[in-house]
Amino acid sequence: MALSYAVPNFLIERDESRCIDCQVCVRQCANEVHKFDEDDEKIVSDTMKCVNCHRCVVLCPTKALTVREFPLEFKKNGHWKSDDIKSIYIQAETGGVLLAGMGNDKPYPIYWDKMLINASQVTNPSIDPLREPMEIKTFLGRKPASLEIENGKLKTKLPPQLELEVPVMFSAMSFGSISLNAHKSLARAAREVGTFFNTGEGGLHRDLADFGDNCIVQVASGRFGVHQEYLDAGSAIEIKIGQGAKPGIGGHLPGEKVGPEVSQTRMIPEGSDAISPAPHHDIYSIEDLRQLIYSLKEATNYKKPVFVKIAAVHNVAAIASGIARAGADVIAIDGFRGGTGAAPLRTRDSVGIPIEFALAAVDTRLRQEGIRNQVSLVIGGSIRNSSDIVKAVALGADAVYIGTAALMALGCHLCQKCYTGKCNWGIATQDPRLVKRLNPEIGARRAANLLKAWKHEIKELLGGMGINALESLRGNRLMLRGIDLTEKELEILGIKAAGE
Repeated sequence: MALSYAVPNFLIERDESRCIDCQVCVRQCANEVHKFDEDDEKIVSDTMKCVNCHRCVVLCPTKALTVREFPLEFKKNGHWKSDDIKSIYIQAETGGVLLAGMGNDKPYPIYWDKMLINASQVTNPSIDPLREPMEIKTFLGRKPASLEIENGKLKTKLPPQLELEVPVMFSAMSFGSISLNAHKSLARAAREVGTFFNTGEGGLHRDLADFGDNCIVQVASGRFGVHQEYLDAGSAIEIKIGQGAKPGIGGHLPGEKVGPEVSQTRMIPEGSDAISPAPHHDIYSIEDLRQLIYSLKEATNYKKPVFVKIAAVHNVAAIASGIARAGADVIAIDGFRGGTGAAPLRTRDSVGIPIEFALAAVDTRLRQEGIRNQVSLVIGGSIRNSSDIVKAVALGADAVYIGTAALMALGCHLCQKCYTGKCNWGIATQDPRLVKRLNPEIGARRAANLLKAWKHEIKELLGGMGINALESLRGNRLMLRGIDLTEKELEILGIKAAGE
């Protein structure tokens, strides 16, 4: 088309009194926003290409650059927002589906922020975690209805369990959607902290084979990279049914991201698109899911717990009940704010429910049916800090997954353009030049530091509640109070209003 109605999303401002034309911004930008004009002997910037990843701003040695929203004003209209108008312009020009990276960024309520944690006062003394024992170790897996003790030792044989030193794991992100250096960072951090990382649906790269003791291997609908050695390599297996960013939607890794390493790991031709169908073509019922669960257990001699990951949807409690009865050891639930490398924009922003409601509904349903001990609950999709984790445990979670927060620890600036493969921070890319920007040793240190900091804060919050073990908080909703919530919301969450 001769005329494009699209306008820049961001405006680059360059302080000419500070800029020394060193061309660091030119070399650092994978989107080719900046270039050196030989005729004028100065750097010029193409604002249309800017995604606001902050790379040039952070690395500019004289701090000459600023990026802000492009100041275009549409006529005020209560129904037609500027984003809606821009989307129509783009689709009218391209005829394509709008894509988005990361999680839902709509201003829906964040229910973690509408819940407050109780604290000890006079009648129930608080605990100082620096001077008194504080147990936050977590075991994921099916638990027996009762335990038999003989001579002070456990006689009951437990099903396979995952042991976590902190109730946080790195969620599923495939090799292909993120770089090998990002995977190495998370694997090393998981080993250092005593937790687990998840391969996602892209298989396990051979360089990570030594991290099997801290690895959860995923079996998704495309079955990329799934073979006997892969199943044997991990400490647990996760069947991915859905994810929060795109419930009911399959996956698509563009062929330009499928280089030699990704090709070998996923066992697909180099340069070919890796398309995961929306459903598993051998799962159309709970009975089919049960068959796959026990096939995977049989293939690994019943030595590994099997997770089933689903998106948070309206009938999630009934679905979770069926999954527990189908033999899953752990149910992972992903909320509608869960991140992803690429999702159809309308699906990301319109499908699914908040993880807070999904978790509360599932925990309540399983307790009502008397089967809560048969399965552990792991939730993800919007976990931002240690207080979110404590609130999740009080609502009934055994542990949480973090993805976006983990990538932020590695350097992600949330520009939401993961699907382009031009991640300037070396995370969501397979470009060798960009991948080198993420040092896996530094990345591992930063990711491990994040979890260590959260571990300290979790202990402080527990101590303030007068609780010395995470197990005593799990499902203890009396330790939460709601603010600015309706009666129905309080009812679903199973908590009381502040002041009650």
